[in-house]
Amino acid sequence: MNRGLLYALVAYGMWGVLPIYWRALHSVSAAAILSHRMVWSLVIVALILAVRKEWVWIRRVDRRAVLTFVAVAVLLIINWYTYIWAVNAGFILETSLGYFINPLVNVLLGGLFLGERLRPVQKIAIAIAVCGVLYLTISYGSLPWIALTLAFSFGFYALLKKTAGLNALEGLGLEMAILSVPALAYLLFSGDPASPSLLSGELRITALLLGTGIFTAIPLLTFAAAARRLTLTTLGLMQYLAPTLQFFIGVFLYGEAFTPARAVGFLLIWTALALYSGETLLRHRQRSQQRAFLAKTV
Repeated sequence: MNRGLLYALVAYGMWGVLPIYWRALHSVSAAAILSHRMVWSLVIVALILAVRKEWVWIRRVDRRAVLTFVAVAVLLIINWYTYIWAVNAGFILETSLGYFINPLVNVLLGGLFLGERLRPVQKIAIAIAVCGVLYLTISYGSLPWIALTLAFSFGFYALLKKTAGLNALEGLGLEMAILSVPALAYLLFSGDPASPSLLSGELRITALLLGTGIFTAIPLLTFAAAARRLTLTTLGLMQYLAPTLQFFIGVFLYGEAFTPARAVGFLLIWTALALYSGETLLRHRQRSQQRAFLAKTV
């Protein structure tokens, strides 16, 4: 198997099975899980940077970069907390919907903030996705706020990271350094009864909390490695593996109801994604053929 594909499978596969990991920590509050994830992610990233001796990037961190990553860190808190809480509250299907919507949100934000022109098919895909969200809203009497929070918080997170000037590992290190202070304060002083002590808590829970850093760092590192080896088109299509796994876990492992009304909403979203992905593949193939033709004629 192509090494890039293997790295992408590891990254998206780990993100896809995260609901099982968070469910194993259901006795711990979402805020405590989030705080542990931040602290132990910083430890893992710091160890990796120490082994690689990659500290030069710190010199590039100026006031503007710190302010940017404070905003990035806030978006990460919103995204991670919402996801952890939703999974343990029984809303795995809605979390998967959020990450199905996310690629279309990225296209929309690119058009709004980066001046990227939306192609006709992209506009149609976004319109169909909006129809799906409206249908779910009307059917259930409320917005699918979990899905929208996840999609837009991660979309704005990616938008800011795009202009931040640090790679995935460096950026995560700075984000976790910023977040570790309030995370440690929460763990030490909040008095949260659902925040077990690592020294006196159950061994299984302690091991899982320590493992949150590994489950955060490994998919980010393998994703970065995949991005260097695969085309953006291939990587973009593979991203649907994670929400697909989440969807099947929610329906078949935890028995969440996939009602006819919910099925219609999801079908509209999937139709939008099929249009978007098909058009992306077609454009990629046309460009490849044009490059091959030009190479022969030169």
